[in-house]
Amino acid sequence: MSSNPVAETVASLMPRAKAELTELVAFKSVADFDQYPRSESEGAANWIADALRSEGFQDVALLDTPDGTQSVYGYLPGPEGAKTVLLYAHYDVQPPLDEAAWTTPPFELVERDGRWYGRGSADCKGGVVMHLLALRALKANGGVPVHVKVIVEGSEEQGTGGLERYAEAHPELLTADTIVIGDAGNFRAGLPTVTATLRGMTLVRVQVDTLQGNLHSGQFGGAAPDALAALIRVLDSLRAKDGSTTVDGLAGESAWDGLQYEEQAFREDAKVLDGVELIGSGTVADRVWARPAVTVLGIDCPPVVGATPSVQAGARALISLRVPPGVDAVEATKLLEAHIEAHTPWGARVSTERVGQGQAFRADTSSPAYASMAEAMAVAYPGQEMQSAGMGGSIPLCNTLASLYPDTEILLIGLSEPEAQIHAVNESVSPDELERLSVAEALFLRNYAAS
Repeated sequence: MSSNPVAETVASLMPRAKAELTELVAFKSVADFDQYPRSESEGAANWIADALRSEGFQDVALLDTPDGTQSVYGYLPGPEGAKTVLLYAHYDVQPPLDEAAWTTPPFELVERDGRWYGRGSADCKGGVVMHLLALRALKANGGVPVHVKVIVEGSEEQGTGGLERYAEAHPELLTADTIVIGDAGNFRAGLPTVTATLRGMTLVRVQVDTLQGNLHSGQFGGAAPDALAALIRVLDSLRAKDGSTTVDGLAGESAWDGLQYEEQAFREDAKVLDGVELIGSGTVADRVWARPAVTVLGIDCPPVVGATPSVQAGARALISLRVPPGVDAVEATKLLEAHIEAHTPWGARVSTERVGQGQAFRADTSSPAYASMAEAMAVAYPGQEMQSAGMGGSIPLCNTLASLYPDTEILLIGLSEPEAQIHAVNESVSPDELERLSVAEALFLRNYAAS
């Protein structure tokens, strides 16, 4: 890092940042209380509330959101007449999946090969620490030049919309001139990037039923309609031969005209096995940032171990559909449901249930806030210019905030670069990225205050 008082302060705070992230990662704050105790999420929320109070935040509160989780809010007053910036992160995390597949325990922060491993280290507990580092660096170098609001969500990974609905009911709470969403990531480690677009998302649970109960496959198989086979037909109908998503009536030919994602780099980032083809058509950027993508997240069916020779009477699946900017998630959900019903074979009974939904997002990259961030990132990442990229994931709150505050600028940065492997086993964060992005955020606040 170049000689800069803010950068020097952040560098000196990195041991504290590691200790704090170690404490945060230790909370098993998965916002699915059928799997993990509510007390783990409440512990993380209280940790963040205490951290905000210790930094001088006022009006610190645990907000009980309609989905049964808590978000943490705080307000740090700046100079009179200053602009207001809202900083966002979330403390809930994805389940660790197969804990045995982790090299080290998922809820212990472990340093290995220059990275810090642990569930939530990048997505998005590291974002909480990033915000704290930026504010501490400013306080140590002349003070924070803007009013700061912080909101840390407790159920972002579940897509249950608690904070969105709370914000809609209390629109005055999160008003700001600019919002910094700390839940994205650089296109590649070391390449400063703002995320210009997010795909929206819909989650649909599908149930297929054909019989009153399971039947002996020898006695009835061949004529009795198999619900699992019917479900497989439905799921297969959602993809063309090349793997492209095919939902009747849903456009899938949009193109991405910005920063491109080279195919070999994508194969390495996604850890695609040798000889296995990528799916879909168009450029990789088209496929992951500009077009819809369906994924079968899970199927309820008998496991292979212990399976009996039976024709299945019922089967169930959870389907995710990512929708690009310009496509309404509500309409896409209706098209998905209609497609499922139209492609269910043999007159099988089919029902769908909407589990979660969020709209896509497109930022205004020509705004003054983006100019301030570009200047800040050029200092934090010497010799690099800020890039704009898309992100295939969803942050439903973005569109809610854009709708509530149409004149507010929204920027997306964060620690989830490809090596972080968010949502997968062995998630990690680069301490170098944490340090540089904390510097960038601090300098952005200073630049934006003066703009």
